[in-house]
Amino acid sequence: MSMTETDALPAGTWSVDPVHSNVGFGVGYMAGTFTGTFSDFDANVSDGVLKGSAKVASVQVKDPNLEVHLQSPEFFDAERHPDLTFRSRSIERKGGELVIDGEITIKGHTEPVEINGTISEQLTDPYGGTRFGLKLQTTIDRDKFGITWNNPLPSGEPALANEVALTADLQLARQP
Repeated sequence: MSMTETDALPAGTWSVDPVHSNVGFGVGYMAGTFTGTFSDFDANVSDGVLKGSAKVASVQVKDPNLEVHLQSPEFFDAERHPDLTFRSRSIERKGGELVIDGEITIKGHTEPVEINGTISEQLTDPYGGTRFGLKLQTTIDRDKFGITWNNPLPSGEPALANEVALTADLQLARQP
């Protein structure tokens, strides 16, 4: 049984708990996966719509020099495009599984995206608040957003993959 968009997420207004949430990415690089996160992000649910954003300047990786490079015009271009954004268009729920169709904007370019994930049941936290969780993932082609930098390996193959996995592990708290 599939639920409609307004039934797929809890009613009311919900805001992310950034201390207990995470937004990140992973991309194939040479013989492994290069990963990073955004420390300054927001997400909310209102009227069955999920919206989110991340500040490009908050990108975190294991090397400060790479953080600067990721904020440059060769990647996210933080000066001209300070935010990454997402907005759902429709949400289908089957039990604890979600399929979210929406739009993501990176580097000023918007593309449709399908996000898969899970939703937890609502619970009462130790402080009397109500919250629920979302674990979401999708894969995008970074070239579609104008993020085309690469460094060829001696074989001529690109060092950096085009496919980027985006993940969000969110705890959302009901707002009064």
